[in-house]
Amino acid sequence: MILSSPMPALSLPAAGAPIQLSRRAKAAVVVRLLLNEGADIPLEDLPEELQSHLTKAMGQMRTVDRDTLSAVVSEFAEEVERIGLRFPGGIAGALNALEGKISPQTAERLRKEAGVRQAGDPWKRIRDMGADKLLPVLQSESIEVCAVVMSKLEVKKAAALLGLLPGPRARQITYAVSLTGSVTTDAVERIGLSLAMQLNAQPLGAFDTGPVERVGAILNSSTSVTRDDVLEGLDETDQGFANAVRKAIFTFANIPQRIAPRDIPRVLREVDPADLLIAMAGAEAAGMKVSADFILENMSGRMADSLREEMQETAAPKPADHDTATSNMVAAIRKLEAEGELILMAEEEE
Repeated sequence: MILSSPMPALSLPAAGAPIQLSRRAKAAVVVRLLLNEGADIPLEDLPEELQSHLTKAMGQMRTVDRDTLSAVVSEFAEEVERIGLRFPGGIAGALNALEGKISPQTAERLRKEAGVRQAGDPWKRIRDMGADKLLPVLQSESIEVCAVVMSKLEVKKAAALLGLLPGPRARQITYAVSLTGSVTTDAVERIGLSLAMQLNAQPLGAFDTGPVERVGAILNSSTSVTRDDVLEGLDETDQGFANAVRKAIFTFANIPQRIAPRDIPRVLREVDPADLLIAMAGAEAAGMKVSADFILENMSGRMADSLREEMQETAAPKPADHDTATSNMVAAIRKLEAEGELILMAEEEE
């Protein structure tokens, strides 16, 4: 930012008797003019000392005549025009400028070597994290910290996470939220920074997910014949891994066990009506009538009656078409889960 480099002393003619301004005062004039014009100036990027000097300079000034204002603006414009290219200051600025352009592993290594933390609002990064990362925090951190976390999350995500906690702990955290009125802004920021550093400190692997999740995602998008064949082969090779993959897999048949009845209307809003009709029409032939009945029971009565009529008038879909339709429905559900709009329930052990 040009204001971070103090402007040279301004030499004004004596004819109009313009005000002689210091470099800090000239910076204050430029900032005030830009703010009057509605410009969004990232003053928070300046060092605290410069922010303090600028604020004090603005507080000491009252009025500036037009000749002085014109001279300051002209000098500032000349300074800007002479700048050809500006680089971000320090390794932290460089990493922020290159975010998304270099690998996360390289960025994390350079950040640790330079001893700088990731810039930006730590709570934004925490809110963007999935339930699988946030749930362990609510299970292990103090009740007071958990209350702050719940207060900073979106209401839907906080409610979903609260439902995954044991009853006694959920009640303790809920009560603690009522006591957060006196928590200072500094304390909330420190908690956010600490949690973000802990969560980001987890070693970065070559893959974003574990082998169970990767195989489960692949089989989710496979046809039922391929999925059953692969699982049968995994049973022979490593039954423990095969069982873990089965738990990671989510298909149309798992809807009654993994989705809460109240979430069915939300899911249906994201599903293509053509996919819904084919999936429901072919459910009984595919051995998934329980899932179809569950969906019909938890949608509005008017919509359910209309869908039943369409199912009766629709010819039985081909198995391949039914697989495609159910896969599209599963993809829509997974998308809601990834966005934090839906949390799949854990399937009960036999």
